[in-house]
Amino acid sequence: MVSEGAVRRITESVADMAGILEVGPGPGAITLPLSLAHPVLAIELDERWRDLLAHYCPDVEVIYQDALQADLATHLEALPAPRAIVSNMPYNITGPLLAAFSAQAGRVERLVLMMQKEVADRIIAPAGDAKRGALSVVMQAQFAVKWQQTVPPGAFAPPPKVQSAVLEFTPRAVLPAGWAEFVHASFRQPRKTLANNLRERGGAALIDSAGLAASIRPHQLTEAEWQTLWSHSKAN
Repeated sequence: MVSEGAVRRITESVADMAGILEVGPGPGAITLPLSLAHPVLAIELDERWRDLLAHYCPDVEVIYQDALQADLATHLEALPAPRAIVSNMPYNITGPLLAAFSAQAGRVERLVLMMQKEVADRIIAPAGDAKRGALSVVMQAQFAVKWQQTVPPGAFAPPPKVQSAVLEFTPRAVLPAGWAEFVHASFRQPRKTLANNLRERGGAALIDSAGLAASIRPHQLTEAEWQTLWSHSKAN
């Protein structure tokens, strides 16, 4: 990343944190300014950055391993609280990383994550938006999500072919066991009705008991309606 403005907005968004876990520091464009004000522990897969990070970010402990295999809980608990995770997430593992970071919601006060703008659009999509999917519903239930900034291709060298975006996530609720799986099942065939998707879990009878229209599709439900539907599914 070569945009000083984009980097500044990211670092300012965690200025009130005491410890930072950065995943994927690369050459350290965000790592260096973070480390000037916070203890930073970084996880990096690519060892080609080892000498550069050691030179420019000597105060940062860098663990060279796959973040999807890392013990994030242990690394976070080694940092002072309040803590944040900061990551410019590789596009090809954004989904698994989101799941891994979400699992640490009880150990952090904030996630500041850069991702492909298309994914960010899906995460923040409101009820009724065609982009809304299981990812939107699950992430919005677990976190208060804030759009921080859109990052154009020119903010990077070399520039990617897509736009990026940075979202801020603040933990707000612990998801009950089985709830995320229920939501994903509801979106199995997103263009079909919710009753059709949930036919193995009560189908039309479940939809009716929750007071929802028989023709409703999963992307149309509000957060409150998801909670009602979940409650009725557990009661049946």
